[in-house]
This record gives sequence, C-alpha cells and structure tokens, in this order.
Amino acid sequence: MSVWDPAIRKIGDPVLRQLAASGLIRHFPKGSLIIRENDPGHSLFVLLAGKVKVYVSNAKGRQMTLNHYGPVNYVGEMALDGQPRSASVCAQEPTVCSEVSWDKLLAAIRSNPDIAVRMLLNLIERNRSTTGNLKNLALMDVYGRVARLLRELEYVQERGAWWSRERLTQQEIASRVGASRDMVSRILKDLRAGGYIDMRDKRFRILRRAPARW
Repeated sequence: MSVWDPAIRKIGDPVLRQLAASGLIRHFPKGSLIIRENDPGHSLFVLLAGKVKVYVSNAKGRQMTLNHYGPVNYVGEMALDGQPRSASVCAQEPTVCSEVSWDKLLAAIRSNPDIAVRMLLNLIERNRSTTGNLKNLALMDVYGRVARLLRELEYVQERGAWWSRERLTQQEIASRVGASRDMVSRILKDLRAGGYIDMRDKRFRILRRAPARW
C-alpha cells in the first residue's frame, strides 16, 4: 500500500481518481524533467503534489512557457497518438505524480468510456487557452502581455496587502510572454517607477491600474 493512497482516494474527480489509482507513484526533485520535448511518449502523469511548468524550446535553448499545473491535473496526454512529446514538463518544486502507462490508460478507457470524454473536453479547454495565448502574442505588444500576466496572477493577502502567491523571476516572465529579459526588466522598472506595482522577493503587488498602453 502506498502512502499516497489516501491522497488518491480524496481526489474529487472520479476520472482522475481512477487514473491515479492505476499508476506508479513517482517523485521528482525541484528542477528535474518529468517529460522531455521530442522524446517518445508512453505514459501520462497525474499530479498529486507540487507544481510543474510546461514549455517548448529551440535549438539555442530559448524557452517559452505554455502553462503551469499543480494538483490535481495531468500532463503528457498529447503523446497518446504515438508521436513524440510536443513539450517539456519540469518540476518547479518537489513533485509527486502517478505515472499511468498507455496500456493501463487504454484499459481504463475501455472499462470507463467517460475517461475518454473527459480527456477530450480537457484537451479542448487547453487548446482554447493555448489559442488565446497565441492570439495575445501575435496581436498584443510586450507591455500589454506583461500587464496581462500581472493581472492574471493569483494574489493573497498578507498584513493588509495583496501580494502574488507565485514568485517569478524576470526570465520566467520573459518566457511566459515571449519577450527578452531586458525588455521585461525595463517594463517592470517603469511600472514600479510610475507607482503602478511594487516588487519584493520576486513577488508583485498591484498598486493601481496600469494604463492600457505604455
């Protein structure tokens, strides 16, 4: 019996609960690769604890972040068609996953067709999100992308002020918005100087609404 069995039984989504229960528990240290872009894919990963970053990169090592996921989500389903992995997945903190092999996934789908339906709906939702991000990259300038990212971060209240829950380096922001670190640095510096944001320990606080254009 795995120490993670109680956590799996508490998963509210019955589909994810069934998938996680059929997999092998894997532990990934912070910074380790769970999935490598272009590698063969033979499994998906249900996240039980931690946080991962999904990204693509080119031959020069430049990265673009596609999304972030935490419990309870899954990654790696795109390789179900037998093609190489379309993106990399990296653990941003110590992460625990249930790795579900394709054989077990297909067996689960045969026994419960709702799994396939739920995966299809999730794939559609993720595709809509990716399409929206690509639209913003194509039609919005860098300032607009940075401002949008800051607006969409999750904020938590600490001592009467609202700070972003997530800590982001300027390079991580640049990877998310598809820009250079220098450009992001200049924009953040200007926003701070203008009294629109405050920054502390890689966290952000919005002081007042930033202008639509810079």
